[in-house]
Amino acid sequence: MKCLPFLLLWGLPQIWGSSEVQQRNAPLRCLQISSFANRSWTRTDGSAWLGELQTHAWSHDLDTIRFLKPWSRGKLSDQLWEKLQHTLLVYRSSFTRDVQEFVKMLHVDYPFEVQVSAGCEVHPGSPSESFFHTAFQGRDLLSFQGTSWVPAPHAPDWIKTVCKLLNQDQGTRETVQWLLNDICPQFLRGLLEAGQPELEKQVKPEAWLSSGPSPGPGRLLLVCHVSGFYPEPARVMWMQGEQEQLGTRQGDVLPNADGTWYLQVTLDVAAGKAAGLSCRVRHSSLGGQDIILYWEGSHVSVSLIVMAVLASLLLIGGGLTFWFKKRSSYQDIL
Repeated sequence: MKCLPFLLLWGLPQIWGSSEVQQRNAPLRCLQISSFANRSWTRTDGSAWLGELQTHAWSHDLDTIRFLKPWSRGKLSDQLWEKLQHTLLVYRSSFTRDVQEFVKMLHVDYPFEVQVSAGCEVHPGSPSESFFHTAFQGRDLLSFQGTSWVPAPHAPDWIKTVCKLLNQDQGTRETVQWLLNDICPQFLRGLLEAGQPELEKQVKPEAWLSSGPSPGPGRLLLVCHVSGFYPEPARVMWMQGEQEQLGTRQGDVLPNADGTWYLQVTLDVAAGKAAGLSCRVRHSSLGGQDIILYWEGSHVSVSLIVMAVLASLLLIGGGLTFWFKKRSSYQDIL
């Protein structure tokens, strides 16, 4: 079976990602989802993440890797990228066919999804570390360890047959080792160097408090807004002294138009217990100096603020209309 070598040749150099963008030795991670509704309908999509930054994408409907950053090529040569793009086309036509052969041989039922995460991490003065994991329906299936494929703990029994067949192909295993141990670290180092200015960018957040719609009689919904921060990871907590409040609810982290992020965190409390509460914001750009905002009970709801703004606009508009009419009447007299 040739599907996994093609997966590696496509995936590792183009969609490795990481979870800690601030660190210069962050890993690159290849993420792929292949959906199989039945034998005649399949779809494979991938994305590349270097920390919180998506650097590459590959859609089932496209034949080429998309570079999402000016520096997404890293330091790889144009010739190597052309080779990888060509390999993508080969992988595209072979992966689905080979998986379906496994399905037929092992009597696996449709529909199902296959997920892949692969890549490497480099450390100054130390050997690079690589990883390759495959999951089936979100369940760990197999991984590449050292020089061979091994079943994941608690994987279904049929995966042993898959690993046995894959390990019989010495050329495939050598290709995997080369990609994980040579090509991946080379590309990662070049990508980190080329993208250093953006990877190390830090933007401090702004924070403010408001009250949301009342959750019920005698209760308040406290809202802590945090906006304009970069990179994405931020820790926002409602506190009573040094004790984090267990009822804290965090919303989704949403993008701003300028590439920074916005987040709001709420807390449902009894009206009489809001005094003394505070919102604490932690972010890498703050240098360990948390932003702390205290609830003083004088915050008005967002809806009231909007109503006040609208009323002001109406008053201003009415005043301007009256002024123009009055001025026009004076001109008629003159």
